[in-house]
Order: sequence, then C-alpha cells, then structure tokens
Amino acid sequence: MPDALPRITRQHTANAALFLKRWSANPLQMGSVVPSSPSLCRRIAREVKRGPQDYVLELGAGTGVVSRALLESGVPAERLIVVEIVPEMAAHLRDTLPGVRVVCGDAFDLAACIPPEAHHRISTAICGIPLVLLPLEKQRRFLDSVEAVAPGQGFLLYTYCITSPLPWRKLALKAERRAWTPRNFPPASVWRYTPDAV
Repeated sequence: MPDALPRITRQHTANAALFLKRWSANPLQMGSVVPSSPSLCRRIAREVKRGPQDYVLELGAGTGVVSRALLESGVPAERLIVVEIVPEMAAHLRDTLPGVRVVCGDAFDLAACIPPEAHHRISTAICGIPLVLLPLEKQRRFLDSVEAVAPGQGFLLYTYCITSPLPWRKLALKAERRAWTPRNFPPASVWRYTPDAV
C-alpha cells in the first residue's frame, strides 16, 4: 500500500507528458493541453447507458483517463472499444488497458474500423474529439460515421464550451447538457446529442 501513491503519481505524470507531447505535435487533434480530470471522467461514466450485451465506444481516447473511469464504473473491458487515430497513443492504450479493444483508426470512418460484431450494438458513444473546431461539413461526416454503427443512439461529447459546441439545429440533433464540472482545467461540460427524428 505505501507504494500505491507513487505508482498513481508516476502514471499521472506519464499521462500528462504523453498528452502534452501529442498536443504540441498537432493541437487541433487534442481538445486540451492536459488530460481530463478524475471529476470529469466520473461525470462522463455516470452518463453511460448499457445493457449486458451492449458495447461502449470511446472516440479520441488519448491517454485513457476516461477509459479507466468507464472500467471503474463497471463497463467490462471486453465491452469497451476505444478508437485513437495517433499510433503512439493507441500503443500506449493497448499497454495500459488490458482486455479493452483498442483500434488505431479514424472516428470519421467507424464502419470500416470497428469490429463488425459491435455494429448496431453500441449503446453509448463518447467523443473526446474537439468537434467545435471543425467545419459544419466535417461535423456532419462525424455524425454519419456514428450513425452508421450506432443508429439512433447519438453520442456524449465532453467539451470546454459553456454553450453547445455544436450547431445542433443545423445538424438535426437534440442537445442536452448533462453535466458540468468546475473541477477540471478548464471547467468542462458533458453534452448528450441524439438524432432529432422528424
């Protein structure tokens, strides 16, 4: 037990160092210069809806801080799929998340990159990609990608915007801010977006 705290501190330092390295290489792929706080990760995990045979999909998993919160909240490792486009970070996730399906792939082409057995069996998709920085057409491509594998389910998006980071009416979505935590740097919100069936 005395060694537990140093191990946690080393892991946190390694996460932050890797995250900062990737942010400096490509700031537009990362939503922040530091990983999400434990408080934000727990708030995200609380919003997950999942049946026993369902999968949870995390997009833009980074160093895996949200992934670990999902596992701690009860999502079985074999039912968690994480997608990370940066090969170095995907390798880190494989090393640190035993049993989790880690895919080095593109969140804008999910039908091609996630396992076929998970198609149409994803109950919650979680997005850590800074969609607010993307043009409307690319945001639409993201929605189409999620809809192709999780029809009708929508997704959770964590963001540092106080108001909705997505123009939800233009994207034919319903939007609901599900959580806000000041105990994150910067303070963060969790939004749930679902298709607005007409």
